[in-house]
Amino acid sequence: MKNKIKLLIITLISIAIQINANQKKVFIFQIRSEIDPRMSRYVQLAIEEAKNQKSDIILIDMDTFGGAVDDADKIRKNILDVQVPIYVFINKNAASAGALISIACDSIYMQAGSSIGAATVVNGGDGSQAPDKYQSYMRSMMRSTAEATHRNPKIAEAFVDADIQLDTTIKKNGKVLTFSTSEAIKNQFCEAQVNDISEILKRSNITDYNIYKYELPWSEKIIALFLNPAVSGILILIMLGGLYFELQSPGLGFPIIAAIVAAVLYFTPYYLNGLAQNWEILSFVIGIILLGLEIFVIPGFGVVGIAGIIIIFMSLILSMLNNDYFNFDYVNSTDLNYAMGVVASAFVFTVALLFYAADKMLNSKRFQKIAQTGQKIENLSQTQGDFSAFMQQIAVAKTVLRPSGKIELNGETYDAFSTGEYILEKENVQIIGYFNGAFKVKKV
Repeated sequence: MKNKIKLLIITLISIAIQINANQKKVFIFQIRSEIDPRMSRYVQLAIEEAKNQKSDIILIDMDTFGGAVDDADKIRKNILDVQVPIYVFINKNAASAGALISIACDSIYMQAGSSIGAATVVNGGDGSQAPDKYQSYMRSMMRSTAEATHRNPKIAEAFVDADIQLDTTIKKNGKVLTFSTSEAIKNQFCEAQVNDISEILKRSNITDYNIYKYELPWSEKIIALFLNPAVSGILILIMLGGLYFELQSPGLGFPIIAAIVAAVLYFTPYYLNGLAQNWEILSFVIGIILLGLEIFVIPGFGVVGIAGIIIIFMSLILSMLNNDYFNFDYVNSTDLNYAMGVVASAFVFTVALLFYAADKMLNSKRFQKIAQTGQKIENLSQTQGDFSAFMQQIAVAKTVLRPSGKIELNGETYDAFSTGEYILEKENVQIIGYFNGAFKVKKV
């Protein structure tokens, strides 16, 4: 009896294994927003996961008006490198970069009322057509992709270029090509009109399947968040603000920590996405060093400091772009303008914020208490007693005050800090206050 039960269990397990082995693994992910670095990384991770799961079919659920050309190119290459069939289900829109990605797939299916095409490269600011070198690059990608997936390369080019000549039943002269669902089917840019994904699988004679819908892990969702240009702008603000407040009160600690954390959060997502290169991150560090040398070593503010600011500015911009060193031939002007706008806006906003708020913050009792905590008092005889006699007296800056430093009065040296001004060595200052072991002074 026991042997019969064991045999039955083994048989049932064998049947279950066989059934599971015969099931097709269908891997589904979505492209339902703008094509940008976040989407590029999402697709890369999705395809890697599909490969790890040894999926039999990959299916893309698409509804996008397009986006950045360089990110669309990365997605296109990832799709073309996949060995298993990739289907795309266009659920209403596959415009511009979305059309390029769709053509890279093995099979295209469209819902009723959907469209594919209109892939002319445009400037993000005003929507005007980008220069011809960008159009030429896009035409080349569309043509080569169509050839790789056995579609008409001339039609693919016509999605980009209004001057491409086709049969007038396909495209009107002088108009960029866009196909409806029926037109795409007629011209072999769509296999069939379907209502949903299950219908695609049915038409492909796939009846026994197991579907896996891809979701980004929480860690990648955080990375995607920091790829958002608005968040990048905030991180730049924190970096610059942190550096400023640390320079105003050297040794304070938490402003420079905030700046370092913001820099890590800024560069890491772009580095992981293949945009920020090692030399660009190194340039940022060099810019910070030059700025530090100008402030702490070289008197005044000149060429070294300005060079540091320019290098910092450029490294932040280049880290957001898919450039090859200083070759921008294949960087969309929209992406370049957008990156410059984000960084410039963050710089301007930081300067404006510091102009209106920094002086109040630096001179607040709370900040001064924090800033002066732990500072060494050189003349210990003055740590106790009445300091009213020192008020309004004129002293000499013994060191540069940025704003902290040393002053000399009647042959004695004291710790001091300015009201936020940059005071050079040997300049005259007036004592106007005293906080936690240091005199508060202003330039005379």
